[in-house]
Amino acid sequence: MKISFLCILIAAIQPFLWAGAAKFGGQRSGTRYDNRAPRDTLAHLSGWPQRANWAQQNSFEAFPIFAAAVLMAYAAGVPAALIDFWAVCFIVARFAYFACYVANLATLRSLVWFVGVIACVRLMCAAI
Repeated sequence: MKISFLCILIAAIQPFLWAGAAKFGGQRSGTRYDNRAPRDTLAHLSGWPQRANWAQQNSFEAFPIFAAAVLMAYAAGVPAALIDFWAVCFIVARFAYFACYVANLATLRSLVWFVGVIACVRLMCAAI
């Protein structure tokens, strides 16, 4: 069970990592980061830093569903090994999602995004 809880922590941290990549990439490509208007700065990125920012936004959107799925499964008494398996699948899919997004591999990105969705749905269905 500790593995799945660790996965919740990793999923919570991922958006901040992706935001850091977007900011770093923007600075390297000549976009000066303005901490007084961070959203405006990120909105004006292009190329892979822009896609890293989009991955960050999607990671914030995916997190509550994943956390709820793990906690639902835990509360319903789903076997820990099953919860851990799907939680790790989600995390691996989210790292692959980021890599595909930054590399501009749209179709593969959508496929690994769907793997993450399947992991969440599988956890929720196991809890029902």
